[in-house]
Amino acid sequence: MNMRTPLSLEALEVIDAIERKGSFAAAARVLHKVPSAISYTVQKLERDLGVTLFQKLGRRAVPTAAGEVLVEQGRQLLLAADELAATTRQVATGWEPRLRIAVDTVVPIDALLPVIAGLYQEQPAIEIKLMTEALAGTWEALVENRADLVIGGIGGLPGHRGLRYETWWQREHIFVAAPGHPICQQSQPISTAIIKRFRSVIVSDTSRNSTPLSRGILNPQAPLYVPDMTAKIEAHRCGLGIGYVPAHRIKQYLANGDLIHLDIEETRTQEPSVLAWKSSNRGQALNWVLNKLREMRS
Repeated sequence: MNMRTPLSLEALEVIDAIERKGSFAAAARVLHKVPSAISYTVQKLERDLGVTLFQKLGRRAVPTAAGEVLVEQGRQLLLAADELAATTRQVATGWEPRLRIAVDTVVPIDALLPVIAGLYQEQPAIEIKLMTEALAGTWEALVENRADLVIGGIGGLPGHRGLRYETWWQREHIFVAAPGHPICQQSQPISTAIIKRFRSVIVSDTSRNSTPLSRGILNPQAPLYVPDMTAKIEAHRCGLGIGYVPAHRIKQYLANGDLIHLDIEETRTQEPSVLAWKSSNRGQALNWVLNKLREMRS
């Protein structure tokens, strides 16, 4: 059986780079190749496959319909090859060559940097990817294999077999507003009916394919959506809206009067933040980070 194919991982990397960067020249720069090598790879691939992969639109190289298929499925092959290489190295050493961590936006990234620094001391060559997610997006990153570890996930654990999790800490949320916001003139505890008169500030759920989660939305009318918890806190400080924020994130703003803690009738109970990972992942880097995070909890 003839298994020869004109496709190679190198050729797929070239096609991917052209689509991402928009031109042969830009792809050459990112791949550290000369433009003529990029052109030769594409021309040879087009000749071997008998299709046209890119067309010129002004200065941009845009994939044809056939090119789009090759880009999309080629990326899946590149990811699979990368996973295979990583798995092979892990079997040999016990240490993963990379660790991808999805951090819920409620957790400040800077609190985790000492853990990352310690991991680099143990494994200087490890590749670490930190990504910020929110609500269902945090879980989705783990389930869809875009992350190896979730830090600070909230809400119900997805109905997905093969996941392990443990409570990290109990998060306290408090209802706040800027001191100049009109809601601060209301008698406390403030009723839900009054709260609904004012704009809420909401962190956008980062999920792509999952049903979005919602937390602490007392007024769904004309909300201000922001990308992360840092932006939400700043929006509250600017008086753009009201809502719940994690108490541990705003201690200094409560102390200096930038934010006011309001007593409301519909209080929100504490909610656990969790650590989660796939039970099949037994890498030493994952276990090292988990142990350090457990020490932070104690």
